[in-house]
Amino acid sequence: MLLEAVLDVGTDLELRATLQHLVDTATELTGARYGALGVVDPERGRLTELFTSGITDAERERIGPLPDGRTGLIGTLFQDPRPLRVDDLTTDPRSSGVPPGHPGMRSFLGVPIRVHAEVFGNLYLTEKRDGPFTDRDLAMLRVLASQAGIAIGNARLYETARQRERWIDGAAAVTTALLAGEPAEDALTTVAERARMLADASAGVVLQPTEAGGMEIVAASTPDDPGDLIGTTIAPGSPVLEQLLGGEPVFVEDSATDPRMTTHVRSRFGPSMMLPLQSGGKLIGTLALPRRRGDRPYTAVERLLAAQFASQAALALVLADAQHNRERLAVFEDRDRIARDLHDLVVQRLFATEMMLESTRRRAAESAEESPDESVLLGRAVDELDSTIQEVRTTIFALQQPPAEAPTSFRGRVLRETAGAAALLGFQPSVHFTGPVDTLVTEPVADRLLAALRTALAAAHRRPGVTTIEVLVSAPARPPEGTPPVRLRVTERGTETRTVTWPSG
Repeated sequence: MLLEAVLDVGTDLELRATLQHLVDTATELTGARYGALGVVDPERGRLTELFTSGITDAERERIGPLPDGRTGLIGTLFQDPRPLRVDDLTTDPRSSGVPPGHPGMRSFLGVPIRVHAEVFGNLYLTEKRDGPFTDRDLAMLRVLASQAGIAIGNARLYETARQRERWIDGAAAVTTALLAGEPAEDALTTVAERARMLADASAGVVLQPTEAGGMEIVAASTPDDPGDLIGTTIAPGSPVLEQLLGGEPVFVEDSATDPRMTTHVRSRFGPSMMLPLQSGGKLIGTLALPRRRGDRPYTAVERLLAAQFASQAALALVLADAQHNRERLAVFEDRDRIARDLHDLVVQRLFATEMMLESTRRRAAESAEESPDESVLLGRAVDELDSTIQEVRTTIFALQQPPAEAPTSFRGRVLRETAGAAALLGFQPSVHFTGPVDTLVTEPVADRLLAALRTALAAAHRRPGVTTIEVLVSAPARPPEGTPPVRLRVTERGTETRTVTWPSG
């Protein structure tokens, strides 16, 4: 039976399955009614997990939280990891009794499980069915624990390798998604969601520094609605804030009770890690991965892998931002090229054609061979070409304006006003500029003229039947005496024609 048990313990490479198999095998081999395997966390100095045999889930629920590992016989094994056998727990001074709801126990047998030189945990057996535990039971259990240490070591290596593989695949998937050109908000959500799934966390959130000196949750991923998380702010002066803004990782055992945590959502979370998203000395934000209250704490391997993922994700975010900037630059360069082509080719040809038509019209008028109708047609063609040239010049100027920034020139501000009105009117007003308007229009005059333009466009929107609007801004270099240096004319056409000028009412 012992040989079969030793062989069976090493058949499964899944660590949790191996541990459960071990406690079940030990319980059956020694004839014990109850068995437990406590996993020791030397860093925290307590038990982190407990695998049981012989009790139901309902009984485990009634027993309550894990023992602290510092008192009773469990504490004795924890502090002095050597085999321990007790025939009657009720008379042993080292025993602290059992918690309410726990089945009654009398006999006890415990041995440490070592993985190489490290104590991985302790195996506890209680309530032997046919009397107290014997030296033979202890010898079998020591052999089983020794072989279990080897099996657990292999299972831990396998589990660590699988975890590394998952985190590496996750980091690669995040990098691919970010470099595919996602918007900034979606990119941060992608990082939060992938990290949450990899870490088996209750939520994944990304925080970024605020102008006030705090940090705000700007992206979140949870199985439920993350709306109440978005916008949550860590106020300036919070004990944890200095570490986060300094790019240091923060590990929390219980978010609900840790005094460093000050947000209103902390009460729903337990173990958590907060990792800096920084690359090349630049802090992008913080990736926080909290688990629910009562969930197991993060292991040292999970912390290391999550920190490596955060570094990779930060690098991907920086590269994605650089790629976005390069794409924007390429668009601007293309717009400049189109504007140059329009100016150097199209406008020059149109202007030459207008000059030829004007010359033809004048020669025909001087020779008196042209009919009045032909003169009117030629004049109309010249006017249309002149109007087209103005439209193309306006388009050239619009192409030269960065679309994401507010225009600073007077021409740009006029074009922005008409573009905004187009959304309400249902069509784009045509805009013409004559003269060096950017040079001659001063700031006070520009504000008054733009106010007059907004008023005229709003009035046109309220009137039914308006189909086209023409806006003319003229600023001749040498205005005739008695005329204003800058003039605005807005002409509406539709069921009726209406013209508004400024200044003059």
